[in-house]
Amino acid sequence: MAPPRPANRETILRPKSSVFRLLVDENGLTDALHEYVTDPRGSRNDRPVIQDLHEIAPGMVPVMESMVLDGVEKREDVADYVHAILFGLGPLQD
Repeated sequence: MAPPRPANRETILRPKSSVFRLLVDENGLTDALHEYVTDPRGSRNDRPVIQDLHEIAPGMVPVMESMVLDGVEKREDVADYVHAILFGLGPLQD
């Protein structure tokens, strides 16, 4: 029996089928997205990580754009979001 799915599938990055697993480098993704949100140039949208997100997790792109508009600068803020997307809401474990 498959584990229960969250009500809002847009908030957690998981395949619809239980036969696939996504391998994501959480620290690498956090670093790439932190670089994105702190880059003042419009060309930040051409970064490969953003292009990948449009294909893999399109719901993340507007959130990242909001972080840019909000002036997010702390890597920790980006890390909290990435962790929540990958594993659901809850505290980070060291």
